[in-house]
Amino acid sequence: MVAPGTSGRAATIYDVAQHAGVSHQTVSRFLKGFPGIRPETRARVETALAELDYQPNLTARSLKSGRAHRIGALVHDESETGPSLTAHGATMEAREAGYLLDLIPLDAHDGDSIQRSLALIGPYSLAGILALASTDEMLHAFDAASFTMPAYIHSEADDTRLAKTDVSRVGMPALMAHLRDLGHRRVAHIAGPSNWSAGRNRARAFASAVDDLGLIHTGQYTGDWSARSGFDAIAGLPELPDATAYVVANDQMAIGAILALKRRGLRVPEDVSVVGIDDLPESAYIDPPLTTLRVDHVARGREAVASLIGQIEGVPPRSVPIEVPHLVVRESSGPAPREDVR
Repeated sequence: MVAPGTSGRAATIYDVAQHAGVSHQTVSRFLKGFPGIRPETRARVETALAELDYQPNLTARSLKSGRAHRIGALVHDESETGPSLTAHGATMEAREAGYLLDLIPLDAHDGDSIQRSLALIGPYSLAGILALASTDEMLHAFDAASFTMPAYIHSEADDTRLAKTDVSRVGMPALMAHLRDLGHRRVAHIAGPSNWSAGRNRARAFASAVDDLGLIHTGQYTGDWSARSGFDAIAGLPELPDATAYVVANDQMAIGAILALKRRGLRVPEDVSVVGIDDLPESAYIDPPLTTLRVDHVARGREAVASLIGQIEGVPPRSVPIEVPHLVVRESSGPAPREDVR
């Protein structure tokens, strides 16, 4: 007998059910994203799907339902870890719900690039379109487009006063309070690009926390989320700001900033502290290991797809648990120096 999941034949939901010790109805409900499945049952089904390499028969499902089961996902720069983790979560959520996610890389800063990508996917039979980059250019393109299918853009809420995202509401205050408790009073910010809602939100949250905690804002510099831009933001300054700590809008820019500060003769954290946001896998292994906020990018990708599938199927979206951003203290933050370091 040939085992399912090998080259002999593809695994079915009945094989998955037997492997997991559940009914095939439970597997079907899991694949469709229904809530109410017990966590231990969900874990067994997930393990069985992975071990049997289950692949849904999208062609058969589409013929039976008369509806496509492919989602086009517009993604920006998969080389950056945060967007890559979000796309990974989106792909898993789509697969488990019986959809295939087609990743379409583009420059989310370039309106023409976005329009070309939308025109390219327009003729294809898709269940929906998902955007995983919340730039102003992407938002404008979605607003102007006339979609013939459900569309969803994964975006932070953008409030000109202060966005009530978890990073702004919970994470940034915790990060800033950590620095305050270490004795830091003069802090600088390396912000993300201003055409990203996340860049604006994090910059506003930083400024708000400075005011709330009675700190001194010594300057704001801008990067493009990459490590190179974090390096350039520091290396290109004729004179460093009068700051004892840098709060950086993401870990990759923080990694670049640490190297630039070292090249300018400063020790981290003895002379100046550096903290980031995201808790990327490599952040624990740089020198020094980076203090940061842990952000659940994978769950955010899952949530985006669940929201889109809810639109596609006309049902309430599956509730995706998302870990609230929380502080991870490592060695890049330390007590403020007794004397000013410039």
